[in-house]
Amino acid sequence: MTPRKGTGRCAAFLLTTVLATGALAGCELLDAASTSGCEGTESRVDKLKSYGVLDSRPTGTILPQGFEDLDAGCWADSGEAWLYAERTYVFPGDRTEVIQYYRAAAEREGWKLSRDTRQALEKDPSASLCFTRGGTDDATTLDVYFLTKATLDAEETETGPEFASGFGYRVSVGSAASTADDSPAGCSD
Repeated sequence: MTPRKGTGRCAAFLLTTVLATGALAGCELLDAASTSGCEGTESRVDKLKSYGVLDSRPTGTILPQGFEDLDAGCWADSGEAWLYAERTYVFPGDRTEVIQYYRAAAEREGWKLSRDTRQALEKDPSASLCFTRGGTDDATTLDVYFLTKATLDAEETETGPEFASGFGYRVSVGSAASTADDSPAGCSD
C-alpha cells in the first residue's frame, strides 16, 4: 500500500505549526513549569526563616544598606526549585572571627559541620562553612560564605559604602522544594 501524497504535506505543516507555537510560547511554558515547583512551599519557607542563626552575628557586624531585611523565598529558574532564607552582612574584622562565631552558634542550634568543611578548615581557617541538621534532615543546609565582587555583580546587587569597611558574607538556610524523594541535598562539598 502506498502512502497518500497529501498526508506528508499535511504532517509537515502540522509539525511546523506545532514547533513554531512551541518556540513562541516556550518561554511562557518554561516559566510556568519552573514556578510550579514553588507552589505550596510558603510554610516550609517560614520554617527556614525561623532558624535563629540567621539573626545571630558577631559584635561589630553591619547590616548593609539594601540588605536590612531577611531575604526568603523559593527560587526555581535553574532546575529543581530551592527554598531559602538568608541574611547578608558586612564584618570589619578578620574572616576567622566570623568562622569561629558561626561554628559555635550553629552547633548550639543543633547544626552539624560537614566532613568536607572540617577538612577545608584544617587547610584554611577562613574557609566557607556548610552544616546540615544531621540524622533524618540532611536535606536542610546552613551555609556561611564570603561574598566577592563577582558574586555581587552576578546578582546585579548595588553595594553600599558598608562593603568598603569590611568584607561581605552571607548566612543562608536552604532546602530543596521537592519532598517527593528522600534523597538529601546535603552540602555541596
